[in-house]
Amino acid sequence: MSFISRTHPQQGPNEVVDDRQITDEDFVPLHRRFRFTLDVAASDHNTKLPRYYTIGDDALTCCWKGERVWCNPPYSNIRPWVEKAMQREAVLAVLLLPANRTEQGWWQDLIEPGRRAGTICVEFLAGRMRFIAAKDTQIRPNQRPPFGVCLVIIEPS
Repeated sequence: MSFISRTHPQQGPNEVVDDRQITDEDFVPLHRRFRFTLDVAASDHNTKLPRYYTIGDDALTCCWKGERVWCNPPYSNIRPWVEKAMQREAVLAVLLLPANRTEQGWWQDLIEPGRRAGTICVEFLAGRMRFIAAKDTQIRPNQRPPFGVCLVIIEPS
């Protein structure tokens, strides 16, 4: 018998899963704490801040210098967002990431060394955050991912 590897339906590019937002109830305390100035992974309907980049703006090529960045990246392609935040051009970058991916290469290559050295802070959030799905205005049934999330906080050294 042979094993056939398959991508889980929630992995890989998926506009419906990638285009999601946290509730104001979850975002407001974070905004009060970190005083964000730029939402770098947003869309017109899900941004949390007046200043934001959409997929059309390509935030990965834009300058984040001097910004206090909020980033809820597409979970199908996390590595480039962490790499960009690690360039440390922003005054602060806070990324909302799935907490169940710590074994993956991007976490082990990028986050874990900084976490161990004390240059990157990781805060695991309690429970499972509920997200508002693409184009929705409120949480609907079954919009809780099967994993918890964490904040990865990167500040210039």
